[in-house]
Amino acid sequence: MIVATTNDLPGYRIVKTLGVVRGITVRSRSVLGNIGGALQSMFGGNISVYTNLAETARQEAYDLMIRHAQAMGADAVVAMRYDANEIMDGITEVLAYGTAVTIAAA
Repeated sequence: MIVATTNDLPGYRIVKTLGVVRGITVRSRSVLGNIGGALQSMFGGNISVYTNLAETARQEAYDLMIRHAQAMGADAVVAMRYDANEIMDGITEVLAYGTAVTIAAA
């Protein structure tokens, strides 16, 4: 599966557009994660507890998007994007989305 943030794929032509695909996950911080994050924030710099949470959420949303594209019979996803929204304090929705396509060598 090829995934690109661009609208086209150099070396390939889009044969068929299958439609929008998405993967969504909703994550929350744990009490221990909040304590760890608060401790790390006292020293400044990267707060790895939250970085890991964000990366895990993005990867899960990405994987779900890929599964959605595969279920539609896609070879690739173009115009891929991420979006995130805080639903409530400490609970975040992460969405990966794009356009599922079938491709052929140019």
